[in-house]
Parts: sequence; C-alpha cells; structure tokens
Amino acid sequence: MNSPQLFRFNTITEYHRAAGLPNPAHPLISVVHMDDIHVPIAQVPFSMIFDFYSISLKKAHHTRYKYGQQASDFDEGVLFFMSPGQLFGIDLPVNISEAKRPEGWMILIHPDLLWNTPLAKNIKRYEFFSYSVYEALYLSDKEEAVLTAIANQIEQEYNANIDHFSQNVIIAQLELLLTYSERFYQRQFITRKVASHELLTRLEDFLSEYFNSGALASKGLPSVTLIAETLNISPGYLSSLLKSLTGQSTQQHLHDKLIELAKEKLSTTNLSISEIAYELGFEHLQSFSKLFKAKTNLSPLEFRHSFN
Repeated sequence: MNSPQLFRFNTITEYHRAAGLPNPAHPLISVVHMDDIHVPIAQVPFSMIFDFYSISLKKAHHTRYKYGQQASDFDEGVLFFMSPGQLFGIDLPVNISEAKRPEGWMILIHPDLLWNTPLAKNIKRYEFFSYSVYEALYLSDKEEAVLTAIANQIEQEYNANIDHFSQNVIIAQLELLLTYSERFYQRQFITRKVASHELLTRLEDFLSEYFNSGALASKGLPSVTLIAETLNISPGYLSSLLKSLTGQSTQQHLHDKLIELAKEKLSTTNLSISEIAYELGFEHLQSFSKLFKAKTNLSPLEFRHSFN
C-alpha cells in the first residue's frame, strides 16, 4: 500500500489550485462542488490539513474517508465539519473497480471572513466541528435539500457584485446552516436511539467499574477525554449525546454519579465525612461539602442525620 501523501493548505486559493479548480471568486469563502474536483484515483491515499473551516456534504461510493485515524464509508449522504488544523484523508477505495467520483459540495471558510462578527466567537460553541468522521450527520433527502439550498445561496452571494452588505449576508447564511445542522444532529440522536443508548450503557458500565475500583481516591474523577477514548468517540460527540439524551453535560453527569455514590456511603457506612471525601477523590473536605450541598440542598452531615 502506498504511503499517504500529506498536503497542508494555508489558503482557499492554494486548495483550489491543488484540486484543479479556478481561483476562488472570493478569497475567504468558497463553495466547491465535488464533481468539479480533478484528483486522479491513482493519487490516493492522501491526507489534508486545512488552515480554515470546512463544511462538507459528501457521497463517495466504495471509498473510505479518514478523519485522524478513524475511517468511514460514505455511501450515504453525510455532513461533517472540520476546524482549522484538523487532519482529513481519503483512503484507498474499498473496490477500485466500483469507485465513483464523489458527489456533494464543500464550503471552505477562512477564519478572516468571520473577523469582527459574532460568529467569530460563536462558531466555537458548535461541538460538531470536533466530531470524528464516523460521527458525521446522516441526512434525509429533505434535510440535504435544505442545506444544499443554503450553500447555493452563499455561492450566489459571493458571485454577485461584492458590496458592504455581502459579508453580513454570507455570515447570516452560514449561521442559518449551522443552526439547521444543530437541529438535524438532535434529530439523529433521537432517531438513532439504539446506537445512542448502547453508548450510554457502555458509559455507565465504565463509570461503575471506575468508581468501584478505588481509582477515585488515587486518580480523581476520570477526564472527559479518557471517557471518550474508552468509548471510542470524540469528547464533543459524547458531550452532545449526553446533552440531548439527559439534558446534562458530561461533567454534570459525572458529578451526579459521584453524589449518588456519596449518598450510598453516607447512609450505609460509618466512615467519617472526611474519609468519604477522600475515597471520592476530593483533596479538600470543603470542596466535597460544597458540591454535595449544591446537588442536594443538604450538607453531607445533614444528609447522614436524616437517616437517624
């Protein structure tokens, strides 16, 4: 197998030239149609790093896309997002004789376009920019049509005469696309309940094993990164999944599990409050008492006395 080539693109113009496309009509944003890209199949596998954002709707029959070290087949239409500096690659086709040119589109957004707009800060709150490729958004035909229409509007806007309204119009269209994407991801969490609840079951199994192993006292609470790696998902996806299904962040979920264990120890053992705090990984009794009261409206001692 060939070693993958690695390409880094600092500007959208550099990417256009490498992909055999004309120079972009706007230097800071471009809507690229997949069937216009001229990258011979013999050149795969290869990897790319963009120094700009990308939003991609792709169908690639019998070809594997890679994000980091994870690979996924994109036989269906899927939407995925990348932040500047993330690695993306095209692996060897599953079956070269059946491989077809990719379909779909890609919006390339240089961070300078967002300068001095609310989206410059708000774009970081969209956690799907840190999802892995196999956590992409699987779209229905109607959803795909909605997002494609917005991409077309963006393309029409920057191809028209640029004026002092152009940036605001493009930013508004991008915000609309991101809002729809957020809505569609919430739908995916609900409609893919089996997969979602399997992840929750694995999460609960991991936490139970971790909490019962005595690791809390020596290591403290497991980090979100450790949990995500154990479940083989990205931290952002874990956070979004929990938020959708439980209404809580990963940290809030961990704290709730911790308080449940604290209640068990307070009500069924003779350990002192300090000993319980230590076993739960707290260096300071005050930190434990503060969290417990915030969650239960009772101090640990008041909770224990309620059982006597």
